Order: sequence, then C-alpha cells, then structure tokens
Amino acid sequence: MQPEMDSRTALALLEWQIELGATEAIGDEPIDRFAAGVPERAGAPRPPAPPPPAAPHAADAVALARDAAAAAPDLPALAAALGAFDMCELKRGAKNLVFADGNPAARVMIIGEAPGRDEDIQGKPFVGRAGQLLDLMFAAIGMSRAAQDPAHALYITNVLPWRPPQNRDPKPEEAAMMLPFVERHVALADPEVLVLMGNHSCGALLGRKGITRLRGHWAEALGRPALPMFHPAYLLRNPHAKREAWHDLLMVQARLRGG
Repeated sequence: MQPEMDSRTALALLEWQIELGATEAIGDEPIDRFAAGVPERAGAPRPPAPPPPAAPHAADAVALARDAAAAAPDLPALAAALGAFDMCELKRGAKNLVFADGNPAARVMIIGEAPGRDEDIQGKPFVGRAGQLLDLMFAAIGMSRAAQDPAHALYITNVLPWRPPQNRDPKPEEAAMMLPFVERHVALADPEVLVLMGNHSCGALLGRKGITRLRGHWAEALGRPALPMFHPAYLLRNPHAKREAWHDLLMVQARLRGG
C-alpha cells in the first residue's frame, strides 16, 4: 500500500503536469482507451481500425437516380427529387441547386454543361457572361427565356445541376449519374427541339464529342431533333466562331418554321 501523498508533493506534481501542457481535467478517473482488444504482450501493435463503409457503386447511384427521376410526375416534383438526391459529391460543395430557367412550355429546350460561379450563386442556368451572350444570340432570332408565348420562348437547363469545383469540366461518371434526371426533365417539358450547348452536353446526350465537327448538323437525342452548338463561353474566348453560331441559330429558326 502506497503512503498518502502530502499536499506539497501533490502540488509539485500538478505544476509539473501543467508545464508539460496537461491543462484540462477530462474526468475524475483515468480511462485506458487501449484496453479493448489490446494484445496481452507488452508493446504489441494496436489492431487496425475497421475500414469506413464502402461508397455506393457508381451503377447503384445511377439506378437510384433513375428511380428518383422516374417517380417525379411533374417538373416541381423532379426539382424536389433532384434536390433530395445525395449521391453526387458536387452537391456538397455547391451553394445552390441549378434546375432550370425560362418557360417550360417553350418549343426549344437548351441543355448546357454545368453551372458556373454566377449560376451557383443565383440558382439559375446561364446568368453569367456566357448567359448574357446566349440571351443576345437567341434574341437575334426573336427568342427569349422571358417570353410567355411558347413559340418565342426558351427553356434552359444543364447536364449537371451543381457547380463543379473551380469550374472544372464535368466528369463522365457525374454526367452518367445525372443523365436520368435530364432524360426525365426533357420528357416532362416535352420540347420540339433540343439545343446542345457545348462538348459535354453532346457527350452526355449523343454519346459523341468534337463540337467543331458536330455543330451545324442536326442529330437526334432522346427521340427529338437536337442541334449541337458552340457554348457561349467558347464564343467569348473565340469571337471568330460567332459566324458559325449565327448559322446554327438560323438553322434553329428554320426548323421551327418548318423549313
């Protein structure tokens, strides 16, 4: 049996512990946190910690997205389902869900690639410099996202509803995960014509990339006529390509007029 420690010795030991940095008392009794599962041999290594739960497989995430999208009876329900979908890591770093803008009854539906900084802040697609250029482009053929008449209206969305970090390009697995929502979005809006803005929207909906070869040629996406076009952000960097963009806008106009 150890003799009782006098107060002077106890105080000296306390001061020594304080000098070592032990400044807070966590409990009244010491706890051996290594007792559970520690081998009896002294100095033996601790057993490894159990691995974290495995992340859902990409195919499982796509299947869950497909089920969630298919269950949406209308556009508000689809927006709610997309907002509740937690399988995409992009959602954790984004400020807002960017679902759509414009008139859902429009004859033309524009599908871009992903939100940027301005879109992430406002929660609407194509509202930054590229969006302003897009508005000017379609205004030249008498179309606007603010138009009430479906014949002159636009409806706009993106393949990805959340901003990728630092505006990086969408990853193929991200586009694949969101594609069921895009497909359901198109089915519910039921436009006559799709405009695919940029390489990544073409990759997601046509299975092909190479926008300089694809633009200017009608294709079919989700059972509808689809025209690939240069993304307005590309046109801001390459103003010489605006001539080709004007040609493509006239193709959209002619298609709507039955030409």
